[in-house]
Amino acid sequence: MYQNLILFDGVCNFCNTAVQMVIEIDRHKIFQFAAIQSELGQRLYRQHGLDPIDIQTLMLVDGDRVLTKSDAVLAVLSKLDGGWQYLANFTAMPQPLRDWAYTEFARQRFVLFGRRDTCMVPTPELQERFIS
Repeated sequence: MYQNLILFDGVCNFCNTAVQMVIEIDRHKIFQFAAIQSELGQRLYRQHGLDPIDIQTLMLVDGDRVLTKSDAVLAVLSKLDGGWQYLANFTAMPQPLRDWAYTEFARQRFVLFGRRDTCMVPTPELQERFIS
């Protein structure tokens, strides 16, 4: 079972930047990462009824809990130090509204931030935090 595993779109520039930000803020190294395009990412995405070809959400696997869309983002923020956990107060906003905003942003992320041809390759120092 995975704890604090963030599955992200490995070719999305915004997603890669967000992962780099989490890595920098996560001083206790509680999060691990896998691109949805990886074998593990595709398997977990399908296992939870999502299409790994049409990636529309990141996923947080935390033990028996699997979160997507705004719930996943807020759960990640809630575990980060440095005041980021206060943004998790957005859980007070109705989930359908949060998820609508998440989905609209996800649809535009390539237009706004671009995409890569291949997934990010972690540096040797970060390799231990990435699961293939």
